[in-house]
Formats: sequence, structure tokens, C-alpha cells
Amino acid sequence: MTSQVSLPFWLFALILAFAVVSFATHFLFPSVRWVLRRRLERAVAQLNQRLERPIEPFRLLRRYDLIQRLLYHPDVTQAIVEHAAEHGLREDVAFEQARRYAREIVPSFSAFAYFGLGLRFARWLSNTLYRVRLGRHDGEGLAAIDPEATVVFVMNHRSNMDYVLVTHLAANRSALSYAVGEWARVWPLSRLIRSMGAYFIRRTSRDGLYRTILRRYVQMATSGGVTQAIFPEGGLSLDGGIAPPKLGLLAYLLDDLDLAARDVAFVPVGLNYDRVLEDKVLIAADRQGTRRFDASVTRVIRSVLRQVWLRLTGRFHRFGYAAVSFGPPVSLRAHPALASDAEALAKALMARIAAIIPVLPVPLVAHLLMRGPQTRVELERGFSDAVAALPEAHVHLARNNRGYSVEFGLRAMIERGLVEERDDSFHLTPQGAPLAAYYARSIDHLF
Repeated sequence: MTSQVSLPFWLFALILAFAVVSFATHFLFPSVRWVLRRRLERAVAQLNQRLERPIEPFRLLRRYDLIQRLLYHPDVTQAIVEHAAEHGLREDVAFEQARRYAREIVPSFSAFAYFGLGLRFARWLSNTLYRVRLGRHDGEGLAAIDPEATVVFVMNHRSNMDYVLVTHLAANRSALSYAVGEWARVWPLSRLIRSMGAYFIRRTSRDGLYRTILRRYVQMATSGGVTQAIFPEGGLSLDGGIAPPKLGLLAYLLDDLDLAARDVAFVPVGLNYDRVLEDKVLIAADRQGTRRFDASVTRVIRSVLRQVWLRLTGRFHRFGYAAVSFGPPVSLRAHPALASDAEALAKALMARIAAIIPVLPVPLVAHLLMRGPQTRVELERGFSDAVAALPEAHVHLARNNRGYSVEFGLRAMIERGLVEERDDSFHLTPQGAPLAAYYARSIDHLF
């Protein structure tokens, strides 16, 4: 028992390394995780006191646990069996494919990433690029939503800035879980977006197994009370107008819904911009009749560097106004007929979104110039007539002055080469006419 044993140094080092790893994995790491989790719980508890809708316990579950719950749901296991039979696969192979889908969809929410990094970045970027304005805001209606209800923000999709803008303006309400398309599945952007609670969707996938897993996750999140944000149009508007709704996610939300246990309240959100960052890319895609966007990484970097250079040389100007309106919420308990008809619900929500689209200087001046060349006096008269014809709409007046609003809209369009002044009248340029039509369509439906 007390005799000495001689070991080669390499073997002693190996045994010591195994001992250190064993101590760390069985004692040190669990203790550190427990301490960090306790601190996180206290931080979330303090954060929830500031939010109108506290962070739901569902979002604080471990991502591994969510994936396991998703995979072993009876609907998913049945879909795995059917997928294996349909494609001639072993069930364990089909199960691994389902696991990959689940890992792709399920987010890994981090309160620090959302409120510490994401929210600050959203606030900084929004105010750097735009003069951000809050349009119509039904504060009483939003405050009257059942605290236990699942809130779903439904909005028109003009730009990828929509995510940033709404995150910034809804910061005091709750953490939003976005349905994000394939464009964001690029490392390391995907890690950041997933940590902010967003979940990825393949909009064009026809795989039955994938659709079952996505549908079940949306149902889990809805029954868990997760505050969500979706775009019923299913993608960016290519022509500037509001596109017909797609029923995918809305149908998933209504599927297997138990309103007796938890209400679902939809909040219409309308967004509009004096300048959409991707406008030329979207118009080109619309002209080609495809949703393939010519937005390479090189082009994006070149645009960013150009704006940085303008800022360094003192020539940078913000891209006009960006406005968001929040309409009266729609409770499914109060409208039970909509809870059983996804198409009727989609049409009702899109009508409410269309009614609250903010009217900004550039879209309204573009709308007036689509009629033909006009003098400044005619534009100011037409602007005043349009404001009088839209008593229910939110019309943002720059500096609360109609004349200056016309001046602001014209200056922004002239700087981009959309408008030129000839013979005391303002004309759309040949290259500017498609862009002017794009901005005019954002509010044409209001007239």
C-alpha cells in the first residue's frame, strides 16, 4: 500500500489531464452554470418589471429541451415515420433529418443579446439612418390586452430595416420573436439573430416533414405565450404596394389553438419610409418577375463604405423619415369566427394594416408627381388637398408645416435624381419614374 510506483512522465501528465477534465466537467462547470443561471434569473426578473409583457418562461427554457419536446411530439414522430416510408429511408435516418430541421428552426433566446446588444444596435441604427417617428398608436387598446394572451404583431414588409425599426419602437413592451427568412442563415449573423429569439423558416420548402416541425414549433410558441412578429405578405414588397397575404404562419397559429386556455391578440403594424434601402434591388426583381435579389456581399459592403465616407467628410444626410403605426388589436376570443378561418383572418389583418400605413413626404410628393409635371404652388395645393382627404390616416408633416413637407420631399427626390426642375415645373426623370411609382404605391390604396 505504501510502496512507490514509477510512471513515465507522459503517463502521469495524461492521468493528471484526465483528472482535471473530470473535476471541471463534474464539479466546476455545473457550479459555474448554476451561478450564472441564478444571476440571469435575477436579471430577467428585474427586466420584467420594466416590460409591459414580461419575458415568457417558455423562452427561457434550454434550447436542447425545446428541441427534444419538439422532436418527440406525436405529430412529429408520425411525420418522421411517414417521411421514412415515402423516401425509402430508415427511421433513424429520418429522425436525424428531423433533428437538423429542429435545430435550424428553434431559437436560442438570450435576454442579454436582445436587450443588451440587439436593442442598442437597433436604436442606434434606426436613428442614424432615419428620422424615426411613431405614427398612430392605440395605447389604450394595447394596454387592454389580456396579460396572459399571446400577442402577435402583424406588419407590412417594406425593408429589412422593418425588423430593426419595430424592435426599437416596441422595446418597452416585450421581446419580439421574428419569423426570419433564408437571407439571415449566414454565419455569424445567424447566431446573433437566433440568440435574439428569432426562428428561421424556409419559405419555399415543400418538404412535409419540415412543414410539420415548423408548424409544431409555431404552435408550441403560441401556446407558451411568446410575443411574435410576422409578415403576412411572406416577403418584401417588390412594387412598393401591399401584397396579398399568404396563409402559412397564420394557419399554423390557428391550428390546434385552445382559446379557453390562452387568447391570441393580433396587433396590426404599418410601416413606411421616405427611402427604402433596397428599393432599386426590389424594383429590378419585380421587373424580372422573380424574387432573386441582386444584392451581393460586395455591393452591400460598397454601399456601406460609401455612407461611412460621406459621414467622415460631413456630407452624410439621413434617409428622410421612417414611421411606424400600431393599430387596435384583434382578439380571437372577441372574434371567434376568425379563429377558424385563416383566410378571413389574413384579409381582416391586411385591411387593418393598410389603413394605418403612415403617409410621409416623399411618398406623397411622388403620388402627386405621378399625375404629371407640377409647379411648387400646385404641389403645395395638392399636398393640402391630400391631407384633407385623409382624415383617418397618419400624415407626418415635416416640422409640422405642409409647405416645408413639400420642400423636404422634393429635395430628397432631386438629390437622388428622381425629379428635375424645368420651366418652373418639377418633372420625373426617365430613370426616376419607376422609383417614384414604387414610393407612390405605398399610399395609393389610401386614396
